[in-house]
Amino acid sequence: MRQVTVLGSTGSIGVNTLEVIRLHPDKFSVYALSAHRNVELILAQCIEFKPQYAAMADASSAIRLAEKLTGLNLTTEVIQTPDANDTLARSEETDCVVCGIVGAIGLLPTIAAVKAGKIVLIANKEPLVMLGPEIMALAKQHHATILPVDSEHNAIFQCMPAHNNEDVAACGIEKILLTGSGGPFRSLALDQFSTITPEQACAHPNWEMGRKISVDSATMMNKGLELVEACALFDVAPDFVQIVVHPQSIIHSMVQYVDGSILAQLGAPDMRTPIAHALGWPERIESGVQRLDLFELARFDFEAPDDQKFPALRLSRWAAEVGGSLPTVLNAANEIAVAAFLDKRIGFDKITVLIEKAMNTLAHSEERSLENILKVDEDTRAFVLELL
Repeated sequence: MRQVTVLGSTGSIGVNTLEVIRLHPDKFSVYALSAHRNVELILAQCIEFKPQYAAMADASSAIRLAEKLTGLNLTTEVIQTPDANDTLARSEETDCVVCGIVGAIGLLPTIAAVKAGKIVLIANKEPLVMLGPEIMALAKQHHATILPVDSEHNAIFQCMPAHNNEDVAACGIEKILLTGSGGPFRSLALDQFSTITPEQACAHPNWEMGRKISVDSATMMNKGLELVEACALFDVAPDFVQIVVHPQSIIHSMVQYVDGSILAQLGAPDMRTPIAHALGWPERIESGVQRLDLFELARFDFEAPDDQKFPALRLSRWAAEVGGSLPTVLNAANEIAVAAFLDKRIGFDKITVLIEKAMNTLAHSEERSLENILKVDEDTRAFVLELL
């Protein structure tokens, strides 16, 4: 019985993870859950999965949850400390940590889980964008197993040889083909971008996701961050990764080999598939996902990405090529700009304008210590907030 800790249990990744776990009561037990402020949902999760611990992001939410759990004959202990997620991630009693916290706030818990030698299911892009090579090196040092849950990176992982996922060139791999739907505005004229509302940006045509990641998909920053992440996960240079727009979101990514073969992983646009793959790895387990009907699909379309319409792709490739602290500037500026757009403080077309301003203005260095990266993250957020 594998003991699982789900960080960000009330978000999209967390909810889907628990749906998969529900199908396998003989394989998984929930050790701990953590959430932001959604007391009602985590309460229901505690009642069903009976974790030993439940962590909340703020004191008032923790108090409310503890009050609601009183008298329910549960042993779940509610905790609320600044490092609660880190503590849960490194606990000796948990085997597997699902990192589903959105944003840079997920960096320290991810590092804690890796240093503790856990099986780490990474769904949040930001830690690998900020400190990807360092996290991968820590995993090797502490014998942790990092498994990607992002559908694209999970697909790439599945398309690589099972015996060696470390040296892609030695495996005969020529190129990674990172697919993306192109988001809801793939066919919208560029001069219409200034009129896009948060509600429109959050209405993804294929996936059900949280608001922040939905906006990232709409700007294609999501794909840009995935490019940076892929370079870290698979230890490849940015020019080894080609972004391919695939509107149907059925082929989740591909790997091209030197003999001309291309291996692709297909599946319904449902996060339970990569979650089940990572939870069960190296075995395969049921995910609860509806099976594809290839006859109903009938066709696959592919397009080159439009860097002019979606400058986030250009900015992300720049960050990946320069490295150092620049990916942290990219990510931090994006988080603040997206939040401002969702609050209707700026237009959709101004998100990447703010990001590029930060990347061009702020000094970045090759130093990638945790202390320096956290400082760059803080400084970038302050800079973009001042611009706003």
